Amino acid sequence: MFRKTLLITAALVASACSPSSVNAGAETNGDKPFAITEIATFNEPWAMTFLPDSNQALITEKSGKLMLWESDGPVVEVKGVPKVAYGGQGGLGDVILHPDFANNQTIYLSYAEAGDGGFGAAVATAKLDSANAVPTLTDVKVIWRQFPKVDGKGHYGHRLTFSPDGKYLFIASGERQKFDPAQDMNSNLGKVLRLFPDGSVPTDNPFYDAANPVKSQIWSLGHRNPLGISFDNKGQLWNQEMGPRHGDELNLVKRSANYGYPKVSNGEHYDGRDIPDHKAGDGFEPPKAFWVPAISPAGLMFYDGAMFPKWQGSMFIGGLGGESLVRVKIDGETATKADHWDMGTRIREVEQGPDGAVWLLEDGDKGRLLKLTPKAK
Repeated sequence: MFRKTLLITAALVASACSPSSVNAGAETNGDKPFAITEIATFNEPWAMTFLPDSNQALITEKSGKLMLWESDGPVVEVKGVPKVAYGGQGGLGDVILHPDFANNQTIYLSYAEAGDGGFGAAVATAKLDSANAVPTLTDVKVIWRQFPKVDGKGHYGHRLTFSPDGKYLFIASGERQKFDPAQDMNSNLGKVLRLFPDGSVPTDNPFYDAANPVKSQIWSLGHRNPLGISFDNKGQLWNQEMGPRHGDELNLVKRSANYGYPKVSNGEHYDGRDIPDHKAGDGFEPPKAFWVPAISPAGLMFYDGAMFPKWQGSMFIGGLGGESLVRVKIDGETATKADHWDMGTRIREVEQGPDGAVWLLEDGDKGRLLKLTPKAK
């Protein structure tokens, strides 16, 4: 613990001595290679996804509203969203499109819900009917739930992504601040899950057991609070997750791998108790990159756009407590920290726009939608 405390202290001192930038706004600022334009404002925005062949995006608000934004029109609330358990870290979470959305108009939502035993995350599918003046979700079906529900309102995780071939839905599930469930094979807390798009379980999952449907969902285990999950252009799955106290991680998510929490971590418990570091031969998969001090990661996006050609092949991570935007260069299975921009505000979500611009959602009750474009030379 003494070694780890020294490391954290040194990193905090270095961070405190580094220059900071002014808050993100409509003007370019500092030495950032991008201009920042404020587009709209939302109430506690959490996630976003662009609709294909349009100038529209769906944006979730944590309190339970799904908003339809378009670049040359008003922001409109989408009706028919499932009831969410709003409070703490809970509420409406991720939103993604079915791979064949252009034909079936199906979206996926994650959210916190109440039930027997307390609270847990759920994932639902729905049809987006946007032909009328009031866009509406129809045919809403819950296809997955965290098990078991527990007390408390933290660490839901509930980030979603599809495999590049569109065959599988991956769900990042938090351990709900309960530690041990991340290693419990009879729980889907603290795991990355692999399902078919309808929520059924592939029989070739690594822990498939016809008698144990929860265990059968598991793709990897030992995760804490994964708030971002994304594939790269090589078909590799990555996730980021908040460490306990520092030690935030970027992981290459492999079939059946155990990422160690709460048995190992490059952070420590909030009460000061030590957690053993990752080390060779401990049987756990170490992170490809980690942060001490913490950046409090939120959102994860692989960039392959044309607007910033030098950023192609990079992962982007938002920083909540770190108030930052972080770029990590991906080369095969190697992740190298590249840029760390002080944004002066909590960044909840990072997305690539259809034209290759980078879009951010600012956390908070007046969270801004920000568009990043190359700075004029």
